[in-house]
Amino acid sequence: MFSRSLSRSQTESFSRSRRSTRTKTSFREHAVSKDRPERTRKPPAEEALQLGGTLTSSIITLVVGREQRLFAAHEDVLCISPFFQAACRGQFMEAQNKRIYLPDEEPEIFSSVLEYLYKGDYYPRLVHNKRKNAWEFETSDGAAGNVESTVYHHGVDGELLKDTVIYCTAEKYGLDELKRVALRKQGLQSGIQCSTILSSARYAYANTPETDSKLRAHYLALIIRSRGTFKRSGTMQLEMLAGGSQLFFDLFVALCNHVDDVTSIA
Repeated sequence: MFSRSLSRSQTESFSRSRRSTRTKTSFREHAVSKDRPERTRKPPAEEALQLGGTLTSSIITLVVGREQRLFAAHEDVLCISPFFQAACRGQFMEAQNKRIYLPDEEPEIFSSVLEYLYKGDYYPRLVHNKRKNAWEFETSDGAAGNVESTVYHHGVDGELLKDTVIYCTAEKYGLDELKRVALRKQGLQSGIQCSTILSSARYAYANTPETDSKLRAHYLALIIRSRGTFKRSGTMQLEMLAGGSQLFFDLFVALCNHVDDVTSIA
């Protein structure tokens, strides 16, 4: 059964009431721009060094996933994240071996998080095409292009968009800049199967707070842009019949706003 009410933050993002003060307000407020130039930030590890940190700090071993893959990172770099700062200073870490266990994380996702902490980005990197004034993915040969990236997630027993899982992981770890990077990369994805979009959207709703509407708005906009495909999708029909998610009520409200916007322009 669909929920019949939106949270305060979602109402501000998707309901018609907000358009009474701004005529073209809709879910597009939160949609990701593909070509807005932004200031390049230094890698978090470099910023930590400037704040007095050191890459000679203790090495923390992280045991990740069901297969207990081992990762190693400097304590000062990990502590950029409030989550790991609390872990390193509390009882969450084995004091003697300096180990932190993350059994519910996916190793591929955690590897990307570490890559971001040390380098300021994760593969595939974002590059700015000055000629087009647009952001693109950098491929392995150095050229720019589109890269679709999914990851198998044991928690859902299926494929999800990697950038969505990274965004939700960054939310948990308190890494707002990583959330921004992951959201921008999602805005560049193309050719995604309907089933993957829907499963990733459900994951996004389940792993972000109601106050964080950006990732949710991305999926609402994506589905609306691809509405012709979703209209013919048996997967979408089954999802709508099954219900059980705030996603579909938000989508309904966003679609209504979209129609209202088109009507007002016409």
